[in-house]
Parts: sequence; structure tokens; C-alpha cells
Amino acid sequence: MAGGMIGKPGGGHGRYRPMAEINVTPLVDVMLVLLIVFMVTAPLMTSGVNVDLPKADTRQLNSDSDPLTVSINSADKIFIQDSEIDLPGLVTKLNAIANGDMTRRIFVRADKGIEYGEVMSVMSTIAQGGFTKVALLAEQAPGPATKPGG
Repeated sequence: MAGGMIGKPGGGHGRYRPMAEINVTPLVDVMLVLLIVFMVTAPLMTSGVNVDLPKADTRQLNSDSDPLTVSINSADKIFIQDSEIDLPGLVTKLNAIANGDMTRRIFVRADKGIEYGEVMSVMSTIAQGGFTKVALLAEQAPGPATKPGG
């Protein structure tokens, strides 16, 4: 045991007692690695449906801790979170997930190649179902490297 036992002063024979200090350096190292792993993987787990969002130059909305996401991919298929659903069953499924909470925030994500009418029919179906907080999502447009005129 490396450095684990300390002898009595005066040397010679005698009983050894264990060292009472804990080395926390390995624990801190492991915790920092886990923190980095979770920081990298958490944003990747938001939604599994591949949608090419249009760019928008607006500020980000303050959002609930757990909003529902309705996605429309380039093949006009509708998804709630990661599960595919048809338009007539959309409100029923949203009601079941939201436990009847009509103020639950719902984000609609649509591929930029989708027709405007398809996106509006999904949003109107959700609104006719009684949900009051429906919002469109877009990607943040990259800002200019320098300000104009300066």
C-alpha cells in the first residue's frame, strides 16, 4: 500500500494505523469527464427527426422546460417528438401527451422545402384542438462578421 500506513514516532516495531485522508482528485477527474460528455450529448438528444429548418434573424424565445415538438419532414410526414402520426390523430395524441393542459407550449418544426399550406394546416389543426401556445421554430441565422458602416 503506497503511503497508506504511518508508523509510530520513535520508529521500530509498533502498530501501524491507516491514513485518514481521502484523495478526491480521481473523483473530480471522473466527474469533469462525465460533465463534458453530458454537455456534448444533451443538445443532440432534442429531436430525432431530420428537418432542414429555414434561417431567421430573430432572438430566441423563452421556453418551457419541456415543450412538445411537432415536426414535418421533407416527405410531408408529421411527427410528435420522434413518433410518426397522421394529421387526423394529431390533436388526440397531443391531448394524451399534455394530459389535457391546453396551455402547454407546442413547437412546430418544418423543413424549408415544405409548402406553406401544409405547415398552416398542421398549425390550424393544433389550434382548433384547443392549444393556445403554438410557435414556429427556425434556425438562428449566423450574424455578420462586422457591423455595416463600421
